Amino acid sequence: MVVAVERFDLRITGARSLKQKRHVVKGLAAALRQTFEVSVAEVDHHDLWQRATIAVAAVGPDQHHLRRVMQAVGKRVEAWMEVEVIDRELQLWWPDDE
Repeated sequence: MVVAVERFDLRITGARSLKQKRHVVKGLAAALRQTFEVSVAEVDHHDLWQRATIAVAAVGPDQHHLRRVMQAVGKRVEAWMEVEVIDRELQLWWPDDE
């Protein structure tokens, strides 16, 4: 079993309020969950109108499968018209088998 977590640091230039920002983040998160069956959470910049950091997590049988899933997730995030990806970081873990 392998666990993958990717953090996306986003700029939301069109947001003029926290309400608008949250609308964008919720829409993106819902699309990622539905399309890729991953977990998504906003993890930083909660009080800034035009910034957000989301984390996307997935569990799978091997790293090759998860890398493909996370690559597709990244393409979807980058294609999302309302956000600009400032930075992203992928981490993989192999929990100890007991």
